[in-house]
Amino acid sequence: MKTLRQLLSTDDVVQLVIRLALLGLLILWTFLIIRPFVPILTWSAVLAVAFYPVFAWLAQRLGDRPRIASAVLTLVTLGIVIGPAAWLGLSAVEGLRDLAGQIGSGDLVLQAAPEQIRDWPLIGPQLYAFWDEAYTNIRAALREVAPYLKPLAGTMLSFAGDTGIGMLQFLLSVVVAGFLLPYGAQLVAALRGFLLRIVPDQSEHFLELAGATIRAVSQGVIGVAIVQALLAGIGFKLAGLPSAGLLAIIVLLLSIVQIGAAIVLLPVVVWIWMDKDVTVALLLTVYLVAVGLLDNVLKPLLMGRGLTTPTLVILIGVIGGTLAHGIIGLFIGPIILSVAWELAAAWIGIDRATPIPVDQAAVAETETVDAPLT
Repeated sequence: MKTLRQLLSTDDVVQLVIRLALLGLLILWTFLIIRPFVPILTWSAVLAVAFYPVFAWLAQRLGDRPRIASAVLTLVTLGIVIGPAAWLGLSAVEGLRDLAGQIGSGDLVLQAAPEQIRDWPLIGPQLYAFWDEAYTNIRAALREVAPYLKPLAGTMLSFAGDTGIGMLQFLLSVVVAGFLLPYGAQLVAALRGFLLRIVPDQSEHFLELAGATIRAVSQGVIGVAIVQALLAGIGFKLAGLPSAGLLAIIVLLLSIVQIGAAIVLLPVVVWIWMDKDVTVALLLTVYLVAVGLLDNVLKPLLMGRGLTTPTLVILIGVIGGTLAHGIIGLFIGPIILSVAWELAAAWIGIDRATPIPVDQAAVAETETVDAPLT
């Protein structure tokens, strides 16, 4: 059997090497050009997939006018991003800068135990003593570790400074997603053709799995977390809570990684009862409890197929996406990693499900040897 070198002449080999080198150079150059736009394009694609059912419903109600439906949906989304999301982001930046300034100066402001706690029935004196002791010990510990926390202050200021770029990326992503929505069918067909060349037997399954995972994570995890953080931020602002935006961002992170917002909401409710009168405290408590239970209502509605991605994968996606792409990576990181996880799990499951040919004679011989004597 002749080898490849024997079949090809020297000129053919040189031409093949040159063509492969030019193709590799073209691919590398293309990647370098589009690399700054990768987060924007990725988030645009995620938004287009997540909003496509709403877009299709709206286009049908408008008399099969996809461009008008896309324009309406884009304007509504831009209003949400420019309005409540921008307000929450700016408030969070202000809280980050204040916290970074306190860390840099080594003088973190902590809340001492209020005197009125002593008058609470049953648990008042014990709670006051515990709070006062914790306050004293934490302040002493922070004075010791303050010099080591100063590099963290620089990182927080840098993250806060990137917020403006992140908001601009969000706006551009929404606009690009609006252009992609009317061409959803063509884009899906192109992706289906691409997958046919890679996994011809499972291309349709992988395409449906990727779409379902994107919708489940973007709507049931990211979407619910954003709604919960926005509503919690509104409650924090109404309560006059310091660093309301920063606390809302913490609620967002805890909701994305499936820990829940109760870790933040419970101390806030305690602070409200210490600072407000009974009527205001009761109303705000009912509101924040409803916000805390919101994910239990929305997730079953938005995640019809359920989320099988482990929480650790989502957490790694949040951290890795934020480190790689800033604020916008906070949202696209867990989605991309979840899609990769689901596709890899499906691929492994397919391989495991493939029947392994066995020697029937060997099996029969083994069963004969292992059979009990009668």
